Amino acid sequence: VKVLSRNPDDYVRETKLDLQRVPRNYDPALHPFEVAREYTRALNATKLERVFAKPFLSSLDGHRDGVNCMAKHPKSLSTVLSGACDGEVKIWNLTKRQCIRTIQAHEGFVRGMCARFCGTSFFTVGDDKTVKQWKMESPEYGEEEEPIHTILGKTVYTGIDHHWKEPVFATCGHQVDIWDEQRTSPKCSLTWGFDSISSVKFNPIETYLLGSCASDRNIVLYDMRKSTPLKKVILNMRTNTLCWNPMEAFIFTAANEDYNLYTFDMRFLESPVMVHMDHVSAVLDVDYSPTGKEFVSASFDKSIRIFPVDKGHSREVYHTKRMQHVITVKWTSDNKYILCGSDEMNIRLWKANASEKLGVLAPREKAAMNYNQKLKEKFQFHPQIRRIAQHRHLPKSIYCQIKEQRIMREARRRKELNRRKHSKPGSVPLVPERKKHIVAVVK
Repeated sequence: VKVLSRNPDDYVRETKLDLQRVPRNYDPALHPFEVAREYTRALNATKLERVFAKPFLSSLDGHRDGVNCMAKHPKSLSTVLSGACDGEVKIWNLTKRQCIRTIQAHEGFVRGMCARFCGTSFFTVGDDKTVKQWKMESPEYGEEEEPIHTILGKTVYTGIDHHWKEPVFATCGHQVDIWDEQRTSPKCSLTWGFDSISSVKFNPIETYLLGSCASDRNIVLYDMRKSTPLKKVILNMRTNTLCWNPMEAFIFTAANEDYNLYTFDMRFLESPVMVHMDHVSAVLDVDYSPTGKEFVSASFDKSIRIFPVDKGHSREVYHTKRMQHVITVKWTSDNKYILCGSDEMNIRLWKANASEKLGVLAPREKAAMNYNQKLKEKFQFHPQIRRIAQHRHLPKSIYCQIKEQRIMREARRRKELNRRKHSKPGSVPLVPERKKHIVAVVK
């Protein structure tokens, strides 16, 4: 028997407040203007994204001197630690946006800090030549605020990082020292040449590997299992700090004084995988997102930028009128927020995705956002949409410097072209951009 069967789920509303369900026929012949309609929607979605791009959330104030370093809590998303130039360490609760605890940790600057992998304690190093280990919990009523351990060194320590799985930490200064938490003297010291080392970082995947940046323009890689350095790469200018990619064991990004960031593969140090250019002053800090797809950089030019790992230019630039030279930056472990500490005593909290809506989304909101995202991806190379999506407001100083540097770069390129044109063929070699900044690789 031929029967017309209809499923009420296809056309009946669930509640009175729901929209009427519309039957859809997906046959392309019935939708001749689909692309035009989708283009309009993509354009509107792109414009709305720029309208809602309000990345700044709040500032955590309380420090009485410039914020020099920050550390994330490995187990708690809402806890962050910060150290200032007057030796003060503060622990913040990000959900309440207030300071939970203040410690006068050092005489002079707090040069570096890191949390233990289990989250029960944290380490700080300062200008007073000491390494101190502190409890993460506040002291009980009547207890003194004292470190668990204090190690007095011979020289000033400029950085510290903890191993991701073992009770081992590394400090740097005059040399790289590997310490056992139970001992007051380093188990091994690693040097290559003589110079001050500004930062040291453990690899989160291959946990026995370390990278360090020295002020003689070197980036040196060490293996903890051997008591000698592995290899080093010498750049044109000094590298301030480096950060390992948390998803790809061999990739790290270095923040350099020559306004650029370099992403290296540690197996092929002869040329960087990518040169990221956009800053107009020295890059002071860099931190990866937990997905390993993007990283954020802090610069002396009073702005922070977000770069995709595989792109040479930033997708986002954040700045405020009051923000001064940004010294330290961190990307939170839930991939949603960015924290930056700057000269004028403030820690600022930003959204990692500038136009993202915070809070719980209704299913229909989520579906609409996903649809808009796909439309923006589909039409991203269309000139009108691309222009709107890429437009950013910049402070006048940065805007003028970018213009100036563009002219200088163009002049250099023209000069090189002329030299090549009027020389004997082959006498002026063509050096690619990636190789220009590398001086040598030593193994």
